[in-house]
Amino acid sequence: MQQNRSAQPRTGRVAVVVNTAARRGARALPLVEAAVRGVSDDVTVHPVHGGLELLEALAVAVESEPDLLVVGGGDGTIGCAAALVAHSGTALGVLPLGTANDFARTLGVPDDLGAAVDTLVHGHVVDVDLGRVDGRAYLNVASVGLSVAVTQRLTPALKQRLGRFAYPAATLAAYRTHRPFAARLELDDGTTLELADLMQVAVGNGRHYGGGLTVAPDASIDDHLLDVYAVEKGRLRDHVSVARLLRTGHLVEHDRVHHVTTRRLRLVTDEPLPVNLDGEIAATTTATFEVDRNALHVVVPAGSSAARLDGPGGH
Repeated sequence: MQQNRSAQPRTGRVAVVVNTAARRGARALPLVEAAVRGVSDDVTVHPVHGGLELLEALAVAVESEPDLLVVGGGDGTIGCAAALVAHSGTALGVLPLGTANDFARTLGVPDDLGAAVDTLVHGHVVDVDLGRVDGRAYLNVASVGLSVAVTQRLTPALKQRLGRFAYPAATLAAYRTHRPFAARLELDDGTTLELADLMQVAVGNGRHYGGGLTVAPDASIDDHLLDVYAVEKGRLRDHVSVARLLRTGHLVEHDRVHHVTTRRLRLVTDEPLPVNLDGEIAATTTATFEVDRNALHVVVPAGSSAARLDGPGGH
């Protein structure tokens, strides 16, 4: 195995893209700019305010082929950047400036802004997996069912007002109107699961999602596997007992939950359903989910055990 290499870009090119529309973006920009200019003589800074401007700035930043691309924003912003630098020589530095920051949590990047900036200078580079749905990359979890309705209720106003409590509030509202569905799960080893009366199917690449929930107790962003769980509809008390296990990931042990790991999944539902990728509705079933091994180089804190640098994984 190759050893982890230093993330300090003393002789490398650094590009910084900070979404100032994110909750802490405006305050983060001067901190990160000062930090990276202290270790590199070639720094380009792109402050943006979300939307199309963000995508354009990321494209410009990546075009310069930086050694380090620092991105400040929520999981959606980080995910856009990850898709652009996958399988390249650019390492991604993460500033968790959103509401959930699940990718940063998976990597062990501190939520504290000063500590996160310090990670960029004193951390080390590892490679991690990406999930893909019909080729489109995601970081944390892709899902079908209840989570789509939750995403539709997670308005910017709700997240601004409730912060991390916006997720349980939106989940409760979505549960009241959710309609169960049937699905066929076709795994890479030839196994097929026919399931009915489902509330949700989730396909985890990383470890955390939904503002700190856990995919499964042993889930990892560096294990080259997708963690798949399907939740059956039950009585209200069943769902309350499942909900109590979401934060630790032990929901996969519940008798209303089916859990498997796989490198590839084809998901067929009884009618076309939208697929939620890290909070964005971006695909429709029937869909194929795959793990893209070691696709992304990313900076993590010196003490992080989330992943290691072990070389190309291929597609």
